Amino acid sequence: MDGLLFLIPALPFLAFVLIVLFTNQDQKVSAGLTIGATAVSWLLGWYFAFRAFFDPHGVAEEPIRLSIPWFPGGYSIFYTGFQVDVLTAVMLFMVPFLCFLIFVYSVGYMEGDPRFSRFFAYLALFATGMLGFILADNLLLAFIFWELMGVCSYLLIGFWSFRKPGETHIDHAQVKRARAASIKAFITTRVGDTIMLAGMVLLYAMTGSLRWSEILAPETLEKLADKIVSMPVFGVAPWATVLAILIFWGAIGKSAQFPLHVWLPDAMEGPTPVSALIHAATMVSAGVYLIIRTFPLFHVVAEGSNSAMWFVAFIGTFTALFAATIGIAQFDIKRVLAYSTISQLGYMFAALGIGAYIAAAFHLLMHAFFKALLFLGSGSVIHAMHHGHHVSHEHGHGHEELPIEFNPNDMRLMGGLLNKMPRTAWTFIAGGLSLSGFPLITAGFWSKDEILADAWHGGHMIVFWTLAIAAFVTAFYTGRQIFMVFFGQPRSEAAKHAHESPNSMTVPLVILAVFAIAAGWVGIPETFPGLGAVVRGWFQSLMGAQLEALHLEHETLPFNAAPLLISMTMAVGGLFVAWLIYGRKPLGYEDPLARPLGGLWQAWHNKYWVDELYQATVVAFAKWLAHFLYNFDDRWVIDPIVDGVGRYGRRFAGAVRRFIDEQIIDRIVNGTAWVSNVLGEFLRQIQTGQAQNYLLAILITVTVLIVLGIGVG
Repeated sequence: MDGLLFLIPALPFLAFVLIVLFTNQDQKVSAGLTIGATAVSWLLGWYFAFRAFFDPHGVAEEPIRLSIPWFPGGYSIFYTGFQVDVLTAVMLFMVPFLCFLIFVYSVGYMEGDPRFSRFFAYLALFATGMLGFILADNLLLAFIFWELMGVCSYLLIGFWSFRKPGETHIDHAQVKRARAASIKAFITTRVGDTIMLAGMVLLYAMTGSLRWSEILAPETLEKLADKIVSMPVFGVAPWATVLAILIFWGAIGKSAQFPLHVWLPDAMEGPTPVSALIHAATMVSAGVYLIIRTFPLFHVVAEGSNSAMWFVAFIGTFTALFAATIGIAQFDIKRVLAYSTISQLGYMFAALGIGAYIAAAFHLLMHAFFKALLFLGSGSVIHAMHHGHHVSHEHGHGHEELPIEFNPNDMRLMGGLLNKMPRTAWTFIAGGLSLSGFPLITAGFWSKDEILADAWHGGHMIVFWTLAIAAFVTAFYTGRQIFMVFFGQPRSEAAKHAHESPNSMTVPLVILAVFAIAAGWVGIPETFPGLGAVVRGWFQSLMGAQLEALHLEHETLPFNAAPLLISMTMAVGGLFVAWLIYGRKPLGYEDPLARPLGGLWQAWHNKYWVDELYQATVVAFAKWLAHFLYNFDDRWVIDPIVDGVGRYGRRFAGAVRRFIDEQIIDRIVNGTAWVSNVLGEFLRQIQTGQAQNYLLAILITVTVLIVLGIGVG
């Protein structure tokens, strides 16, 4: 069975090839290929995952491997392939399963789209990238699949930009937004990837390898920690710190952390399954997975001042609160979730920065389930609003007077959808409670509380209180979203005529809701009163085996009621305040906080004007530089040199033509022609046309030859 490991990413890639080459005209077959290939990858992934779950210490010490020699590197052959250890097993439990559910959901969501088959081909290619990334046994192969995900992100975010003017119900503004968002995502993430690539090159130069087992070996890490480098940016620092920070920039871009966070909210212009798959559940999680995978490199210089760890903690902590506050003042149902994703990923990085390896991995897993549920639920709501809008037109309500332009994503036009679409509503509420960290019963509570407990126990009080405030804000904007969308009265004809989505969309929601609530129970700490004795910290024990294999210490946190009570208060308090403002009284089209908060609310609504700042500085400088280099090329240096060389070449060719061609070559050719003419004139005299003359010439010739032969003899 170990030989089948390569099939996990290979099967979705085969589906992609078959759709592109053969089945793109048949939508059902194309969708079936993608879903079927992903289903087999899911089953194979769970086979290897549960092997690790049942023998965590054995798999952590001796991972399941499938390696082949690739190309010479230095004095040895570079081996590449796939491996499964405990960390990989955790991702294999989550990624293919979520991909499968989202692909099934996509059948109903994308029904009727003229590029249905193309969409499923892109989904299959993305699954290839994500599955290959988590299975790669070396950083080079992981980077290849990492970039493949970047390509798929570009294609799927900009999927609506492929629409043509002749299609019905085309929104030209959305086409432009989708095109701009796809380019923005691709360029922004490339910034982080370029810095990360520099770190990879330096890492290979220092170690001669990129395999996880070799670059994360204790002796390699000690060498990197002992070697000191003096650089303008880093000052005097161990090579391990420099390499860790460079690699972390790749995660900053991929996981949309400040200051490279700006691409993720705009990425919501893609179809909702894309938002759930790439920008909530899996791809943006790849950055967190990368840092968890390379955690020993960050941790190796923990004694004293570890600038790499503190840098990770600062970026994560700041982003968690920064993005959460922006989510308070957004009206697009998916943009609220987008900023929530940025904030929750910040939680994970903050945990890694303070050394909470297990807590970060646990929150990564739980977040994938409840955030995928929320994005798919928002897609179901948008689908229903679209349908309700068309039905209202059919019933003669097409010219409804609204103070704002109709947008099926706008929460101000929703309300009262709990009765219209109960399955979507209750599953969305389950996901929202988990995101809020509702105490004891939700997965999000156990994973988020673990991070806060680690921060409290380690004495990282700035990190703790910042994340605690972010938890309150998260619960508040989640409650705001739930009350604006599902409670109260419908605030538009579209909301009045909305109805439940088809089973292909709601069944995945129900399954994900179960995980959003119950999955977190596997991580109840062993020291938690009552419940801990039942679960005994199964997830902590599982990941503890991975830490032991990496020669890192694993400490069981003692129970402390203080961070627990603070966490519970923040979650319940945020939801309660949201109910006071958005749920207790009927809502209008203006946010109740807009006027009281004034400029602060405007700052949140305008995302602190970071996009405008980048447009005025980074983008403006890039355009100026491009214009300058164009002038440098076209007017000042390169083109004038090329033109001068051309002019010199033409003059030189003219001189050569006059001297060599006319004086030498032409004379030789003309002389040859003159000789030919003279000989021709002479030979023409013997061409009489009389046979007797020819016989006489032959006779004379033969006689001469005989005489010469006798003379020579």
